[in-house]
Amino acid sequence: MVPAPPDEFMADRRSGQRRLAVSTLRANAGVIRAFCCYVTEPRYGWIRFCEAMFGQIPAQVVFEWNAPRHTTDDAIAPGRRSLTRAELQKFFDTVDDFVDAEFAKRSKRWLPALRDSIAFKVAYAYGLRRRELAMLEFVDFGPNPHVAQYRRFGAVQVRWAKGTAGSGPRRRTVLTVPEFEWVVPLLEFWLSPQGRERFPTADRSRLLWPSERANGSGVRNFDRSFSLARDRAGLPSELTLHALRHSYVTHLIEAGYDPLFVQQQVGHGYSSTTALYTSVSADFKHKTVQRIIATRLRGIGTEEGSSS
Repeated sequence: MVPAPPDEFMADRRSGQRRLAVSTLRANAGVIRAFCCYVTEPRYGWIRFCEAMFGQIPAQVVFEWNAPRHTTDDAIAPGRRSLTRAELQKFFDTVDDFVDAEFAKRSKRWLPALRDSIAFKVAYAYGLRRRELAMLEFVDFGPNPHVAQYRRFGAVQVRWAKGTAGSGPRRRTVLTVPEFEWVVPLLEFWLSPQGRERFPTADRSRLLWPSERANGSGVRNFDRSFSLARDRAGLPSELTLHALRHSYVTHLIEAGYDPLFVQQQVGHGYSSTTALYTSVSADFKHKTVQRIIATRLRGIGTEEGSSS
């Protein structure tokens, strides 16, 4: 088999019968780059071996100029966006109304509905991925010594964060921020006898979200519950549970948080990824422009006053 240059290989992969996402091509390029780094490292002896066996030495073939790159046009599908504040309010209102309706009917579904309602709010308040949410344990929460008023919910240790290829789960600490401090009394309620302990399986596991029969509620259950609530709220069908994470990033940026802080909160390795998650509202853009104009006008007025 004749080896092909990486750009030709990527072009063939992209133009095949099954069109691949650019994120898949980036992953392919990363694997090839890592392999080339391995065989070209003198410590492993592959350079001498290849020269003796084939009369050629290995070389790195994947570089920045011929590897697929992040772009705002192809990295994230149009449907993967944050919810607007109106959509978010409508979604949570719908979820809470469903809990109230099921409780009023004395339906067995009210307790799982309550669990999912609180889980969705926690996912939004900490910008969690689906697996991170499902794998949370009640011992993962702890105090922030600098913000005593949040008591034992000043931070959460995310132990099942997304890792790079072959690295396994990574860990990160997500701090409770003032914009989402409403989650503190919510978690206190959930970990009281009136919340989580109502489940008969609560004492079998440390998972934060027990289920009726198993140790914990999984990703599929949360996906299904989110889809049902989204449809009841009449929201666009392309919105998924992951949209709450996009909303967290967007709303922190709109609140004026440093992008590096937001990047560390959500566990992104690159600022470009965090930027792709951000879809600020038109109102935020208009206010930003107005603030800049007002600042410059004040500066011009100061200069004119000093010159006179």
